[in-house]
Amino acid sequence: MKRILVPTDFSEHAENALKAAAIIAKKNKCEIFLLHLLELPNQMNDAITSGGSIPEVMLFIKKANEKLQKIKEQPYLNGVSVNASVQFERAFNGILSFNKKNKIDLIIMGSHGTSGIEEVLIGSNTEKVVRLSDIPVLVIKKDVGELNFKNIVFASDFSKEIRKPFKKMVEFIEIFDTNLFLVMICTPNSFKTTLSAEKTMKDFIENYDIKNYSLHIFNDTNIENGITNFSKTIDADLIGLCTHGRTGLAHFFNGSISEDLVNHTTKPVITFKI
Repeated sequence: MKRILVPTDFSEHAENALKAAAIIAKKNKCEIFLLHLLELPNQMNDAITSGGSIPEVMLFIKKANEKLQKIKEQPYLNGVSVNASVQFERAFNGILSFNKKNKIDLIIMGSHGTSGIEEVLIGSNTEKVVRLSDIPVLVIKKDVGELNFKNIVFASDFSKEIRKPFKKMVEFIEIFDTNLFLVMICTPNSFKTTLSAEKTMKDFIENYDIKNYSLHIFNDTNIENGITNFSKTIDADLIGLCTHGRTGLAHFFNGSISEDLVNHTTKPVITFKI
């Protein structure tokens, strides 16, 4: 994990994500790519694509670059290699296309979260990236201070399809001196006996060389509540999950635990695409 992308809209939430990225970059000698995306009106986009330049566009570029330069001079980025750029594209599409062009290993995004009808109708760029990104996405909700991921929860059903994304989780936790809590949430709609759940988890973890970990089974009314409540009991610093990346109507009918937690929990969440 050597290349970290931090999209910024110059908000406090974006700065929290950048502070987290700086800490990880220093621990793992990573390079940070700071990206600001400009979504321009159609007539301005036409000027860009035709090779023309208009005063408004040049002003947007100038102001964005000035802000990016000021950010790069922040003390918490001392000693970190930071590449800053401005791109003309919708935020969600721009983030995904930037990843592919620059071989990004991890995206770190800030989010304030939404709830209720606003979440369904509007959603957020963070939620969309979480759903569709092929690389891990770390979502930061607030200033995490020293970002000491001492206790990390990874919640899953521990099926075979989780093995590949879990390898990326293992790579991530190697950056930190951490305790990994592997938990299977049992609900009335997804009940498993203790013996069955324990066997599934033991068979799963045998494929990996992890030192500080423990296996847990936690009962709750639904999976999202189970993950949240279990995380509170062990004072988790980070929640790790896998996402299927459903889109369209299937996403709303089936729901997504990853996206719900990204929107509703105050703890940092890292997601891995299955």
